[in-house]
Parts: sequence; structure tokens; C-alpha cells
Amino acid sequence: QVQLVESGGGLVQAGGSLRLSCAASGRTFSISAMAWFRQAQGKEDEIVAGITWSGGWTYYADSVKGRFTISRDNAKNTVFLQMTSLKPEDTAVYYCAADRFGAGVPTNSYEYDYWGQGSQVTVSS
Repeated sequence: QVQLVESGGGLVQAGGSLRLSCAASGRTFSISAMAWFRQAQGKEDEIVAGITWSGGWTYYADSVKGRFTISRDNAKNTVFLQMTSLKPEDTAVYYCAADRFGAGVPTNSYEYDYWGQGSQVTVSS
């Protein structure tokens, strides 16, 4: 089993920045990739960014390219999502997710095995 605990998030004005953290514990040796998804009220979940655990290959949704940065600290088993130039449309609950023994960065939520508890990000206009 892998446990994911998120921190960060909150309320920020448009144009501001926030950083989310996701600390993994348990059988972390099995993690092949981690990602951040978000789900806005009344909408489907969508991948925001992902990173492979060993190679550092990253994926970004077009809507966040150039504004969000995903990174990892393997020594601390933690993944970060630095969000800048935030827009009201970034408002959502953000979830970190971990894929086990996979390849690359899956972009569909059903491909992930473990999930964090979710963090609310609200961007006011």
C-alpha cells in the first residue's frame, strides 16, 4: 500500500501563486509516476501535470503549460506542484495520484492506484 498526504492549497487572488505538496509513504518503491489531477465543481476530473518517479519525465496539460511546474524530491518521497499566474478557472479540488509499476505518465485517472485526500484551490477574480 501507498499513502499520499497532500498539503498546501487555499485561497489566492488571480495572478497569484500557490504550491501543493504530496508526501508518499508505505511501499513507495512501487511508484512509477505521480500526477496531479483536478476536479472543478460539476466537471470531470482532468490531469494537470505528471512526472515519472525515476526519470523525471514530465507531462503538462495545455491549460497549465508555462504556469505550473511539477517536481519531485525522491529522498523525501514528495511531489510538488508550483502554480503561478493562477486564474479563476484553475479553481478546483486538486488530488495527487500515484501509479504503480507503470510506464511513462498515464493521463487518465483510472490508471492510477492511489490518491491523496484532495486540496481545495480557489482563485478569486
